Amino acid sequence: MTELPCLVDADTGFGEPMNVARTIQELENAGLAGCHIEDQFNPKRCGHLDGKNVVDTDTAAKRIRAAADARRDANFLIMARTDIRAVDGIQAAQERARALVDAGADAIFPEAMKDLSEFQAIREAVDVPILANMTEFGKSDLFTTEQLQRVGVNMVIYPVTLLRIAMGAAESTLETIKKLGTQEVRVPAMLTRTRLYDLVDYEAYNHFDAGVFNLQIPGAR
Repeated sequence: MTELPCLVDADTGFGEPMNVARTIQELENAGLAGCHIEDQFNPKRCGHLDGKNVVDTDTAAKRIRAAADARRDANFLIMARTDIRAVDGIQAAQERARALVDAGADAIFPEAMKDLSEFQAIREAVDVPILANMTEFGKSDLFTTEQLQRVGVNMVIYPVTLLRIAMGAAESTLETIKKLGTQEVRVPAMLTRTRLYDLVDYEAYNHFDAGVFNLQIPGAR
């Protein structure tokens, strides 16, 4: 199985820049490839909910500068997320994005953009990669990757998509069992046993398990 770089959403609650620096180095020690750092303050809200609060530009920039100065691996990605668009508008988001890049951010995550023109506005403000959050039921329409690419977006995340799909299917199946007394009509939509075993590489695990279970130590009684 191919190993992929892992990023973490570090959210808020860092405290002083020293805490940010310590967080970055601990993430590096854990083998992560980068992190998101937000400009909200507690109590933090989901980026697509109303009533968010953001720190001032100086505080946001200090967080990013501390992170950039603290990293020991130049390839550790520092992505600055800003929620200011929902609070003060797109022009404020452009200004915040520029300030965060100047402070050392490698990429910008502009949260809760209203439409494609707003993503394009962020692209016009900065030269670093931009990330789009295509979460369902949020402030943004669910644009295609092609649409986002045309306005300069470089990365897309779907943070709760698989959970929502899985829980929707689980709820529907339980309702079916309650109604019919069996899950049989839902079986065609399920992952087959063969495919599941293929995905988890069951054969390799079974080979290892058999090797350990049948292990014989010479001379042992």
